Amino acid sequence: MKSRILVAVVGVPILLYVVLWAPAEVMEVGLALLSAVAGYELMKCMGAGGAWRRAAAAAAAVYVLAVSVAEEDVEALVVGYVIAFFLCAILKAGEIPVQLVLGALFAAIAIPYAFTAFLRIHAAGHRGYLLLPFIFSFASDTCAFFAGHAFGKHKLAPKVSPNKTVEGSIGGLVGNAVCGVLFAYVMNTWFGQNLDYAAIVLLGLVCSVIAQIGDLSFSYIKREFGIKDYGHIFLAHGGVLDRFDSVLFVAPVMALVMPYLVG
Repeated sequence: MKSRILVAVVGVPILLYVVLWAPAEVMEVGLALLSAVAGYELMKCMGAGGAWRRAAAAAAAVYVLAVSVAEEDVEALVVGYVIAFFLCAILKAGEIPVQLVLGALFAAIAIPYAFTAFLRIHAAGHRGYLLLPFIFSFASDTCAFFAGHAFGKHKLAPKVSPNKTVEGSIGGLVGNAVCGVLFAYVMNTWFGQNLDYAAIVLLGLVCSVIAQIGDLSFSYIKREFGIKDYGHIFLAHGGVLDRFDSVLFVAPVMALVMPYLVG
């Protein structure tokens, strides 16, 4: 518990500073670092060697930096990654299992794509909207946790995450709806926005479902490879993929709906 409190006391102010006030370049570098660590964690989970882990981590960081410079036009980079990783596997003459090649591509493309959603959200509207992927992820997770402990009886996905319950899932939905209304009230009252309350509630409900799918997806990967946590960079909270699993699913969705939300 002490380590969790320590992470929150240190991590939340840093997160708020980077998201709300730091220069855009700081956010870009932060997203690149998170992508690199997440990519490394995934490859380690899959049993990849050190060189393969470092290659995936470096590729993930380069993806984020390329997006920040080229404004999302990174098709050539993606094609290059696919060719390069498969070429390396071919040259190793079967020493690298195909799942590691596919895992490296996921680490180098899908994970940084999800993190660069924050750049797209930033470009689409008020900087305060950058908080929404975190709010809709962490609120859903926290409310689901407490609702599950208080009322949980029916297992949600016992083979993937035995402790999650249907009642907890409903609690996550309710928590997101409430937090969405509070966010809209703050943005409308103090920051001159004009968010529709019904729309933000609907978005909160959808994002809660997506957040729970993200959580279960990365739990599914952990269970497949027999590990408890992806890492320990956040102490008791685990690694980047443990802490940002839901965010990685919610952020791209938020980036897609931002033009409609602010419009």
